[in-house]
Amino acid sequence: MAGTPTSYFPSIEKKYGRPISEWQELIRNSPLKKHMELVNWLKSEFGIGHGHATALVAHTLAGN
Repeated sequence: MAGTPTSYFPSIEKKYGRPISEWQELIRNSPLKKHMELVNWLKSEFGIGHGHATALVAHTLAGN
């Protein structure tokens, strides 16, 4: 499933040291709701790369 948001999850967990469920909880609890606002927040607050942040936000906002 290369190219899907979930294909990035193992490397996200390894690189940033948190389980995906924890990232999703942070995203869901954020006062921000728009995709790019959340992506930029993850990048600035946690140093997550653009692709990884996009994958996390897309998957979370899709209700997964």
